Amino acid sequence: MIVIFHVKNMHCGNCAMVLEGLEDELPGITKIAASYHKQQLEVEFDESQLNLDKIIQAARQKGYDLVLSE
Repeated sequence: MIVIFHVKNMHCGNCAMVLEGLEDELPGITKIAASYHKQQLEVEFDESQLNLDKIIQAARQKGYDLVLSE
């Protein structure tokens, strides 16, 4: 599954790197890309290992609020 989130509280390129680091912390993420300029996070993940709530919680623990894009 591929989802795109709008990221609140993203202030710089370093923030994007922090969010991309979720790939190392959450088993099931197969691809992740953050864009500071677009204020977006694109996540591809295996639904049998991970769900949206876990991704949102992990980002929140790092200080970022994710809102599912339509």
